[in-house]
Amino acid sequence: MKTSSELRSMLQSINRKSYPAYKSLAGQYHFGDYILSIDHVQGDPFASPSRLSARISHDKAGFPSEYYGQEHRRIALQDYLTRQFSRRLDQFRFQAKGSGKSGLLSVSRCGQEILERTACSVTPQGITVRFEAGFPALGRTIQAEELEKILFDFLPKSISAAFFFRRLPAETVKSVVELADDQAYIRERLSGLGLVAFVADGSVLPRESGVSDKPMKESVAFCSPDSLAVTLDLPHFGKLRGMGIRKGITLIAGGGYHGKSTLLKALELGVYNHIAGDGREFVITDDTAVKLRAEDGRRIKSADISLFIRDLPNGRDTRSFSTEDASGSTSQAAAIVESLEAGSKLFLIDEDTSATNFMVRDDLMQQVITRDKEPITPFLERARDLYEQAGVSSILVVGSCGSYFFIADTIIQMDCYRPQDITEYAKTICSRFEAPSTSAPDFSLPSGKREVPLFPDNAKSGEPRRQSGRRGREQEHAKIKLLGRDSFMIDHDVVELRYVEQLHDPEQTAALAYLLRYLREQGEKAEPAHALPALYAKIRQQGLASICGSSYVPAGLAMPRLQELFACINRC
Repeated sequence: MKTSSELRSMLQSINRKSYPAYKSLAGQYHFGDYILSIDHVQGDPFASPSRLSARISHDKAGFPSEYYGQEHRRIALQDYLTRQFSRRLDQFRFQAKGSGKSGLLSVSRCGQEILERTACSVTPQGITVRFEAGFPALGRTIQAEELEKILFDFLPKSISAAFFFRRLPAETVKSVVELADDQAYIRERLSGLGLVAFVADGSVLPRESGVSDKPMKESVAFCSPDSLAVTLDLPHFGKLRGMGIRKGITLIAGGGYHGKSTLLKALELGVYNHIAGDGREFVITDDTAVKLRAEDGRRIKSADISLFIRDLPNGRDTRSFSTEDASGSTSQAAAIVESLEAGSKLFLIDEDTSATNFMVRDDLMQQVITRDKEPITPFLERARDLYEQAGVSSILVVGSCGSYFFIADTIIQMDCYRPQDITEYAKTICSRFEAPSTSAPDFSLPSGKREVPLFPDNAKSGEPRRQSGRRGREQEHAKIKLLGRDSFMIDHDVVELRYVEQLHDPEQTAALAYLLRYLREQGEKAEPAHALPALYAKIRQQGLASICGSSYVPAGLAMPRLQELFACINRC
């Protein structure tokens, strides 16, 4: 390992040379309180920025070991440190001058959710932060004095201010791990209390705008109806009252613009912890919950959708159903199968984004088009069996279909963003009407034994490709191109994730691309129900970096849930 003085000398020796001379800087350098690693040098000032990392030992960083000894505390601390480092780097962005991306400094931009990221890792060995820097040049001529500013002035100041406990507000750091404790406490106790979700009184659910995830100012604070109220005694916050949503079938009803979808949106993102001040810190949902919706045109491969669709007139086998262009009903049925395979115990459904014929068939339609002529068994007739025989609860937003009142265990009316328990009232009204068909025969869950090819159809199976050229070069991996939050490409294979609604951060999409590439390189086929949980067990032990398969780890990856990986597999 070289010293920082040697790095300074190397910089001086390559000043004014052609840009490729920067490549000689790759390596590790001791900066006293931390080790700086130049992991990958960009090809020119207009290319993607260079990738760097810094390692700080726990002895130097000084954080109490109890702040990162448990997983939820560790992830919260990593998130806090990433945000601190990002704020510091922002002060120095483009302060080093040059062409193209010269002087750019960046690390992950965290949203309102607290996610495990490769940007900052706290391990038993210490703290590692990964970030990007644009190495300065004028045209393609190295400006070493400008890079010297970055490496010897901007970075030391930013690292010193963000990763050393003695320089951070101790009470704030303590509050970060205590909030994580309280959130973990609620999440761990949901099932034992017979709940699938909890929404604390005082929560702020509406967001600032369609493009901002920050809490709306002067919005109506959430307040639970007494009949659904649950009081928890949190380890640090103390007594906390809120609405407990019980296992079973729950309807969220009400007029338009009264907050039905806002509540459902908060619940679907309640699978993640949120930062202090978000307004949804104590909106906690069963972390296996999946938001289901229709997705016309999506790809399906070898899914057993016979629970909902069978006896197609063309004789196609719906126990192993494949299509490149799914309808609304088949796509929603496939999403349920994927979720069951992923171990989900809660479905979240909004009537507005569902296929009508998948959700319900009214009495008149059933009399005109008899059951033997209709291959679709609507969700209305499967929801009760899903709960009673498979332990899968449902929360549904309904605004126009009253049939679900007959099967609901709890009915919540949103009135000007205020929840009311109208279960007894709605059941009284239901007694005046003839009950629709709410059950169907032959309930049988998919076996979970399907195999999905992880290579595209035109790829060769067998050993992974290897680079040509000089001996010793590392294995060539499929090329990944990220297309924002909604999609990515592996070589020429596009994976479209636009309607996977709980995929909330572009870095989660990036991680899915790496996960899928890793799976492809392990073999030609896999049973998702076995292969994917095993992969997540590996990541829990070795970290997200373990699946990247290269000499450097990308800074911009955030951990997606197992449910999103299952949703990704069939969209290749």
